[in-house]
Amino acid sequence: MAESSITRLILILAGAGFASTFAGRSIEPLVGVLARDLRSDPHTVALLSTAFALPYALIQPILGPVGDALGKERIIAICLGILALALAGCAVTTEITTLFWLRVLAGASAGGVVPLALALMGDRIPFERRQVAIGRFLVAVILGQLSGSTFAGLIEGQIGWHGVFGTTAVVATLGCGAALFGFQREAAPAPRRLEIRTAITRYRTILATPRARVLFAAVFVEAIAVFGIFPHLAPLIEARGEGGPREAGLALAGFAAGGLLYSASVGLLLRFLGLSRMLIAGGAICAGALLVIGLAGRWQIDCLALIGLGLGFYMLHNTFQVQVTEVAPTARASAVALHAFSFFCGQALGVAILGGALQTLGQFGSLALCAVTIAVLGLVTARLLMRLPGSSTIG
Repeated sequence: MAESSITRLILILAGAGFASTFAGRSIEPLVGVLARDLRSDPHTVALLSTAFALPYALIQPILGPVGDALGKERIIAICLGILALALAGCAVTTEITTLFWLRVLAGASAGGVVPLALALMGDRIPFERRQVAIGRFLVAVILGQLSGSTFAGLIEGQIGWHGVFGTTAVVATLGCGAALFGFQREAAPAPRRLEIRTAITRYRTILATPRARVLFAAVFVEAIAVFGIFPHLAPLIEARGEGGPREAGLALAGFAAGGLLYSASVGLLLRFLGLSRMLIAGGAICAGALLVIGLAGRWQIDCLALIGLGLGFYMLHNTFQVQVTEVAPTARASAVALHAFSFFCGQALGVAILGGALQTLGQFGSLALCAVTIAVLGLVTARLLMRLPGSSTIG
């Protein structure tokens, strides 16, 4: 694939990825405001994050084979259109139950964007260039997280949470337009019939691969350990008397800033660490950051710790992502779909687990447990992926 075509592909997918993550992360700084306006408990409102993440996960086994059969470009555009409609509905609702179900629809449709974008890059970009290319794509995904949480926190006071959701709908519409008109259709394979039996057989084949099972389990655990605290951070900051959505949004933006730091340095990290040591270092950095957040300092310290958490997370996660794109080269969308299924099941479950842990173990106890988990994960996956077949791709 020519360099210009690769650049164009990454730019289009970047717009799509930005739109989907902008929508996903905008809810987290608003938990306290939504709890007051909709007369609900903050821990219940925090589950709006689960309402997005769980259907995102559960739709993956369906969208993977659909993307392989009908074309990843086509499904990405359709999903962005549905996402825009769901977010527009969120902007006009005034009732918590309706908002919950609209977030479910938004999460399911967003699930057809980033995983299929990763699979599409696996189809079009040679393996030796793929980690850097995916790292560049992640810049847009991370910027979506950064601007989604920061925008929601900073602007909610001026336009209200209805206005925040309205803005996310506009962004999703723009991403849909880029996908509809930007892809080079001649490069896409012809659609083929979706065969359910073939899809099931393909999933069985993927799950029979030891490397795949390790990668899917790793991202499940990773998501619980890293993302469980996110929706609870705003109420914790408010409970300390340090502010509201603005401070929470700025603190959460630190995670995305750490991701941008990773994207800018991924080439150097690969050169000096190699992939196995990147996993070990990523787990250690995440552990240190979680311990700092657990100490319940000021929100500015939380922000600095979240920068480290973002850097460490992407050192782990991007390595897993690249490995997944080679698990089943003839069915990448299906392999990436199972990867995303595992990851977002972990995210959805993590919110509930951390909610219970915070009430029983406290902030430090909960996050110390997460820190130990993610540090061990880095060590274990580095060793396992070295030993399993296909270890030549792990340096």
